[in-house]
Amino acid sequence: MTDLLALIVAKYNYWLYVVLMMIGLYAMIAKNNLIKKLVGMNIFQTAIILFYVSIGYKRGATLPIIENVHGGHGSVIHAIDYINPLPHVLMLTAIVVSVATFGVAMALAVRIYQRYQTLEEDELRMRLSEK
Repeated sequence: MTDLLALIVAKYNYWLYVVLMMIGLYAMIAKNNLIKKLVGMNIFQTAIILFYVSIGYKRGATLPIIENVHGGHGSVIHAIDYINPLPHVLMLTAIVVSVATFGVAMALAVRIYQRYQTLEEDELRMRLSEK
């Protein structure tokens, strides 16, 4: 039991990401308001981005900026001493896509509200089935 508790405490950031993902997933599935669904989607995306950034972290490593290598002094580069920048760069791209997706979805929600005067999924479904 103490081993399980120690594991949970040691990986608390992963548990936080799982909780955030479940909150976002719950909001997307259970809520009927389109704005609440969009906020849930945004929370879910943020949790995934945080998860990938935490995976890219390496304790004791440094930035992959290599200086004075081309001098020909026979210096050896150890890849284990450097952080892989690829997960962080990909998550920067994911943040841009997330913001753009949220902006377009909010614009669509505004247009839906202007046309139907509601953002509730059930009412929209009922009004669309009447036409």
